[in-house]
Amino acid sequence: MRKRRLLLVLLSWGLLLWQGPQFSHVTAAPQTEARKTSTPYTGDLSIFDSPGRDERLQVNRVMDLLGIVPGKNVADIGAGSGWFTVRAARRVGDSGTVYAVDINPEVRRYIDQRSEKEQLHNVKTILSRPDNPLLPPDSVDAVLLLKTYHEVASPVTLLKNLRQSLRPGAKVGIIDRNGNGENHGVSREIVLKEAQEAGFELSGQYDFVKGDQMDYFLVLVVKP
Repeated sequence: MRKRRLLLVLLSWGLLLWQGPQFSHVTAAPQTEARKTSTPYTGDLSIFDSPGRDERLQVNRVMDLLGIVPGKNVADIGAGSGWFTVRAARRVGDSGTVYAVDINPEVRRYIDQRSEKEQLHNVKTILSRPDNPLLPPDSVDAVLLLKTYHEVASPVTLLKNLRQSLRPGAKVGIIDRNGNGENHGVSREIVLKEAQEAGFELSGQYDFVKGDQMDYFLVLVVKP
């Protein structure tokens, strides 16, 4: 009788050990793959100042829709050559400020020299992190990411960090090109999904930039 009980105990323990790995496999969390991005540009910055770009992108209309007027503070994230920075700086005047934000140290030097040459004293350059623009808290009325969003490796984190620098009613503009992430473009649907996850909602969307049905202009605001 005692041998029979011992045999039953051993069989029970064997059954539990045999089932154990099956349970741990079922409860394992699935891994999610980050979306593809394009490599940030590090070449000749002067290519961004091509003739006719103002007209192709209708930059004055872009600034109107973002509420960029004299006295406002603006952030140009992924500033590159400062093409948009200097235009926004002239629009906001001496009573406003434009933050030229980029992860490339060469950009900061380039825009500092450009601002001095063009006598724009309301431009401040910021060497940011890939997932954080490092803007001062509660400092910005309008933001533009011009052909930059597809290069951001952690877009949701970047947008969440951006929120703390936005003033009430601030608008965030994203101009980009439809693509698969690694071909210097990203679909607007993905941008909207990531923006919503970061606490933003769509205020307006436009297709007038370049007029080729590939570029889009999204205006985001913080969810109430």
